[in-house]
Amino acid sequence: MKSLAELFEHTLQDVYFAENAITKALPKVAKAAKSPELKKAAELHLSETKEQIKKLDQVFKSMGKKPAGMKCDAIEGLIKEADGLMSEAEGIALDAGLLAACQAVEHYEIARYGSLREWAKGLGHEEAHTLLSEILDQEKATNNKLTNLAVTSINKASPVKKAA
Repeated sequence: MKSLAELFEHTLQDVYFAENAITKALPKVAKAAKSPELKKAAELHLSETKEQIKKLDQVFKSMGKKPAGMKCDAIEGLIKEADGLMSEAEGIALDAGLLAACQAVEHYEIARYGSLREWAKGLGHEEAHTLLSEILDQEKATNNKLTNLAVTSINKASPVKKAA
């Protein structure tokens, strides 16, 4: 890649791959989660992710490109980590770990969409800029919901009795 336009298209393909991979991973997270709130959060994020893929289709179309993904090692690593948690952790550690894994994915997406949005603006892709801004706002909102869930519920372990 020698130009911002090439980097933009490459990163767009990367995030397209990532979003599609996330749609395959989230049902497993929802199934493994013990907390009803975490299950619901994973299911809601799955539906949002499907809508985001439709917006990415529009971004590609607005640039005269066919939607296509390019293997994303980062998202594959994050999903592999979550898979490991599902097979090794239990109880509160499972839900806390899954929530943390979901947030790691959100942070990755926020970083990618933040860059993509600004590159779209700089390259004069106004429609892409608008759509990517909408996705970025959704990702930030999801991260905030996950943080709230962690603070108010999931990460609150059962109190330990102190010795008398």
